[in-house]
Amino acid sequence: MTFENLNLIEPILRAVKAEGYTEPTPIQEMAIPVLLKGKDLIGCAQTGTGKTAAFAIPILQLLFEKQVPAAGKRQIKALIITPTRELAIQISESFTAYGKHTGLRHTVIYGGVSQHAQTNTLKNGIDILVATPGRLLDLIDQRFVNLQDIRFFVLDEADRMLDMGFIHDVKKIITKLPAKRQSLFFSATMPPEIQKLAATILVKPVKVDIVPVVATTNLIKQSLYFVDKPDKKSLLIHLLKDKSIDSALIFTRTKHGADRVSRDLVKAGIKAAAIHGNKSQGARQDALNNFKNKRTRVLVATDIASRGIDVEQLSHVINYEIPNIPETYIHRIGRTGRAGVGGVALSFCDTEEREYLKDIYKLISKQIPVVEDHPFPMKNGFLALPVVRRSRK
Repeated sequence: MTFENLNLIEPILRAVKAEGYTEPTPIQEMAIPVLLKGKDLIGCAQTGTGKTAAFAIPILQLLFEKQVPAAGKRQIKALIITPTRELAIQISESFTAYGKHTGLRHTVIYGGVSQHAQTNTLKNGIDILVATPGRLLDLIDQRFVNLQDIRFFVLDEADRMLDMGFIHDVKKIITKLPAKRQSLFFSATMPPEIQKLAATILVKPVKVDIVPVVATTNLIKQSLYFVDKPDKKSLLIHLLKDKSIDSALIFTRTKHGADRVSRDLVKAGIKAAAIHGNKSQGARQDALNNFKNKRTRVLVATDIASRGIDVEQLSHVINYEIPNIPETYIHRIGRTGRAGVGGVALSFCDTEEREYLKDIYKLISKQIPVVEDHPFPMKNGFLALPVVRRSRK
């Protein structure tokens, strides 16, 4: 399958080729034909699966094919809502790349900065708007944004919207959209409240479910440490004394846990910062920029807050807590070992997390090598978990 097989128009094919794309990712292959037919779509997919191109390319094509000379200024025809400034900027950059030969105009609006430049662009007229919920509602109230001509609506990272407390804002935005539109809904997980929200947005949607690649790359060296929960902090600090750990992305299951681990590391003299949904957009962006620029050695993150983090040459991922969803393990360790560069993934497992580990073994069909020789072994020892082969049925 190539992009030429997806019935894309020449201006977009040319742009895609310039980006170095040859074959579509699974979500692009499945979603683009559905969206070009005008159907609603619900996509269960994480950041890194190529979902931005999966919705940006068909929106650009459908708008390009139905362009008519406007008597007045351009009206907003496509709206993409995403929870954070960093994700909004990434999506905007994608529209720039894929749409550079279409003549369509887009802009991005988000809070934490002056609205002056954003409102000037809106006054001149655009076709596509990428926005965070708070700034969008603010500019709607100021009458800089009118959504009555929207033909395409995309809600991206819906579960993260829930985590960050934006669902009420999203519901208010939806009431301002025309009833007749094509709607796209993306979320990495589908808790009940998110399913209910999807039901209010979509009409007879096609569902696309992209599971992270199970085959964990051989470029990533994986290791497992059995350790009692109270000793995890000491083990982490011990490991980070190794200066060969150039940069480490550490995962916790909760926001409180991320803050606690970050504070413990700072007290131990290790430059660290936490990133999660309770942090302001500015604080998250500062923490991420410091990590990317090597001013901070360690970034501690929750799974939802880590989406959109793409750090080149990340040497280590450390699972301070084993994820309770096995696919999340794949997504976490995939942050290292990118672009053909090797990486290391370390995981700490306490007694309560053994069941989570079993589920991971079922998914990846192999055991993770155990490091037994470390200063904080589990006091009651550990029992090796059996490999459970996945059914091929």
